[in-house]
Amino acid sequence: MNQADLIVGLQWGDEGKGKIVDMMAQEYEVVARFAGGHNAGHTIVTGGKKYALHLIPSGILNPDAVNVIGNGVVVCPANLMKEMAQFENLEGRLWLSDKAHLILPYHQLIDQAKERMRGDKAIGTTGRGIGPAYADKISRSGHRVGELKEVESLFEKVMEYLEQNAAVFGAMGVEMPDAAKLRTDLERYRDGLMPYITDTTQMIWRDLEAGRKILFEGAQGTMLDIDHGTYPFVTSSNTIAGGACTGMGVSPKQIGKVTGIAKAYCTRVGNGPFPSEDFGEDGERLRQQGHEFGTTTGRPRRCGWFDAVAIRYACALNGCDQIALMKLDVLDGFDEIKICTGYEFEGETIDYVPYDLEKVKPIYETFPGWERVEGISDYDKLPDSAKAYIETIERVSGVKVGIISTSPDREDTIVR
Repeated sequence: MNQADLIVGLQWGDEGKGKIVDMMAQEYEVVARFAGGHNAGHTIVTGGKKYALHLIPSGILNPDAVNVIGNGVVVCPANLMKEMAQFENLEGRLWLSDKAHLILPYHQLIDQAKERMRGDKAIGTTGRGIGPAYADKISRSGHRVGELKEVESLFEKVMEYLEQNAAVFGAMGVEMPDAAKLRTDLERYRDGLMPYITDTTQMIWRDLEAGRKILFEGAQGTMLDIDHGTYPFVTSSNTIAGGACTGMGVSPKQIGKVTGIAKAYCTRVGNGPFPSEDFGEDGERLRQQGHEFGTTTGRPRRCGWFDAVAIRYACALNGCDQIALMKLDVLDGFDEIKICTGYEFEGETIDYVPYDLEKVKPIYETFPGWERVEGISDYDKLPDSAKAYIETIERVSGVKVGIISTSPDREDTIVR
């Protein structure tokens, strides 16, 4: 049986998946996104030019690759069309599942209102309407991309939904959209997206049967998975490898090689537990050297040391065959570097991720730093201290580090 390979984030998102997908996409004929929405952000630097992608798969920078937005993605039509505008000649190169759910303007208003109502207990969402759109999907009151084919019917169903929930939305301070503008927006979405809408499940099946090389691209990271992440401080979809099966419509037998992406240190955006967070000078230095500000929101990311316990957990959940270690160069110049190799939890030392991650304290191993790895593309030329650091990650995680990134540029990558 032909299989599709998979890339998945192993931390709290922002691991640098975009660069690896972009690099690997040069070898694939189809690149498909299976979960999340435009709360994701992939920054790719190639040829000195920077691209920020949110919905379109990173394979778009390979002119020979077909790019697919699968049914597991929630799609904001306005944002997708804005993103598409930066590229030319997308017809035949970009396809959108007719079963993907729509994010409409009121979803974003609901998202923002709920965050305001939570006050100091806010989750830290991007406010892009992702959660409310997935909530409507699960409660069977959402609307799918395929419904854009019949705008009048879609408009009537949306208006009926808004009228049924008017009291609830009013209590939340959410203003109902203007009916005339809503109809105009839906018509604009139909006109802009109709040439790209198709049954992507059947499309992927045909591609697999034909033996085409397919790469599935995840969004966010394992620790943000709705089931297996740091709930409730998570995203609203299944970000792990299993999410590719539901988000693309393939069986587990059709998943091939799994590459897990992790930074050489750790970051997260928003609230929630982060055991290895550094609140001192080292954390700030990581933020500045790593340019750790959100692609989607611009928010400064929380920064800390590599958490090998969480990585082992993530590798097991995803069945990783290899780790791609990103941004090793950000650690250049540190005198000492730490790895969290265990947790202190309720008076005991543990090597697993417990239910309540808020209550753990990190146990660190300290390593000598190195002067510079930036731009190195040969493993043998890495400083011995950098090799020792990488080998410790392999030992604790139980997974080989097969790819190492030493700068944002595609060419500055070690493939072992």
